[in-house]
Amino acid sequence: MPTERTVRTDTDAAVPYGLRVTAGYAWRLLLIAAAVGVIIWVVIQLKLLVIPLLIAILVSALLSPAVGWMLRHRVPRWLAIVIAMIGTLAIVAGLLWLVIWQVSRQWAMVRDSTADSIERLRQYLIDGPLHLSAAEIEAYIDQAMGFLQQQVDLLWSGALAIGTTAGHVATGAVLALFILICLLADGAGIWRWTLKIFPRNARPAAAAAAGNGWNTVVNYARTQLLVATIDAIGIGLGAFFLGVPLAIPVAVLVFLGAFVPIVGAVVTGAVAVFLALVYNGPWIAFWMLIVVLGVQQIEGHILQPILMGSAVKVHPLAVVLVVAGGTMIGGIPGALFAVPLAAFVNVVAVTLSSGSWRTGDDPHGDLIWSTVPRERRRRIQ
Repeated sequence: MPTERTVRTDTDAAVPYGLRVTAGYAWRLLLIAAAVGVIIWVVIQLKLLVIPLLIAILVSALLSPAVGWMLRHRVPRWLAIVIAMIGTLAIVAGLLWLVIWQVSRQWAMVRDSTADSIERLRQYLIDGPLHLSAAEIEAYIDQAMGFLQQQVDLLWSGALAIGTTAGHVATGAVLALFILICLLADGAGIWRWTLKIFPRNARPAAAAAAGNGWNTVVNYARTQLLVATIDAIGIGLGAFFLGVPLAIPVAVLVFLGAFVPIVGAVVTGAVAVFLALVYNGPWIAFWMLIVVLGVQQIEGHILQPILMGSAVKVHPLAVVLVVAGGTMIGGIPGALFAVPLAAFVNVVAVTLSSGSWRTGDDPHGDLIWSTVPRERRRRIQ
């Protein structure tokens, strides 16, 4: 019996084969784009729930190695979770205390240095190549003050919205903390329950793909924590020895910015160089730039390969495009979660397409982040 049931007409025969293939790709891509668009729309509508969930998942990826180490050493799970949570809160509180302490100590100096820098800039505008007059400078200052006044009015008119946003932030923080505790306490049980949503035949593939994706997220979080710590210590010490003010806040800013790969390091490093230029002059700013570039090169090419192995990192072009797209869609949260989400999706897709979920082997393919660091091959003499 014939099994071909495709209806073909004379018009179909007249359409070139290449055009039919292109049309087939086109409607499938449009369908995928529509599905992705609907998912993004739903995420934006539920952002007050999605953002705390993603924050909790990322923090649990940071804390799970420490909790797992304590569990392997026969520490009770509840005690391991308490130690991890209290330790994290203590580190955050300590960093905030150091920032506030140095800002309070150096605020007067920074204020005076800012006034001197503004006066030098004003004098340069008068004596420099622009040859602006004092009246023109005052007019520009008045225009800037008028613009700032307009922004203040807009902020004041949106005070209720700001209050609502503050309430949302507090609610999101509590929700993220609750989700984090649940993930650390019973993450495996939650995943087993979630796995029942999939059809029975698809559960082995979903379990293997999600496991590889989770390993990828843990590897990403561990690597970014290492990168952030090295960058913050190196750039902070460089700013301290060069006499750049607010060295500790700069180090904390570098630490936080490093969790947005490449883009965060560039932006926070530029802030450190700008502070050195404004408050210490071009020569110190030059050396601050050398310190920033040197720390990033040492971290990327020496320390990280030694401590983490030769894990395949996200390609810089992919990072820039993914972070830019995440920023346009979700702002700062989008920039923070764009790269780990892209790496997770990539590893899941490679696991399913390569069929490695059947054998349990590591997925092989075009990974933008490797789940397991590769071992270096030793040359046999």
